[in-house]
Amino acid sequence: MFEKIENIEVNYKIEYIRKAIHFCSLSIPVIYFFIDKSTALSILIPITSLFVISDLARYYSKTAAKLFYKYFGWLLRNYEIDHERKRLNGASNILISAIICIIVFPKLLTVTAFAVLIISDSMAALIGRKYGKHRFFKKSLEGTLAFIAGGIIVILFTPKVNSVFTEYIIASFGVVVGGIFEALSITIDDNITIPISIAITIWLLYTIFLPDYNLYIYG
Repeated sequence: MFEKIENIEVNYKIEYIRKAIHFCSLSIPVIYFFIDKSTALSILIPITSLFVISDLARYYSKTAAKLFYKYFGWLLRNYEIDHERKRLNGASNILISAIICIIVFPKLLTVTAFAVLIISDSMAALIGRKYGKHRFFKKSLEGTLAFIAGGIIVILFTPKVNSVFTEYIIASFGVVVGGIFEALSITIDDNITIPISIAITIWLLYTIFLPDYNLYIYG
């Protein structure tokens, strides 16, 4: 069994809970689709600030650390409790990623990229950690294939400009790129690199193959 692919002892039950919480983040692209950018940012920025401040406080305050680890420590992975590198946890990174994507990309791309992140990353973790046997970069091939399969299903339901076949092919390429970034596990948290890499890829391919399409159709 390929359960220690990241040299971390994995409690699969806790991983289910982590991904259930992760899945709640699907509310971000869903809600954003129905509101404008300024409203979305006015909601996300204060929430993100609170998460990041409380997240960082544990590295500088013993009291904050005691409280944080008492209630949330069991959900964290090893690299999320490294007091030398002082990395943020997944929830903080997801919120930061959402703000970046909302500011930089058209709504269509943000909604698509973020929906893929939430669904596909969860599938990759659950399938890869339980059934992964073949290494692919720093993750498992099985997990990456699960990521791509989940992403392709997601893009069948995410918004398009005109819903032509080419748009689905373009989005599929974005999913594949996102899957590669998920498997690379570079220093930057994949909750940030995955949606940004997907959005950039889709935007570039629209520019090349469908240059007349208005990606700002949804605001």
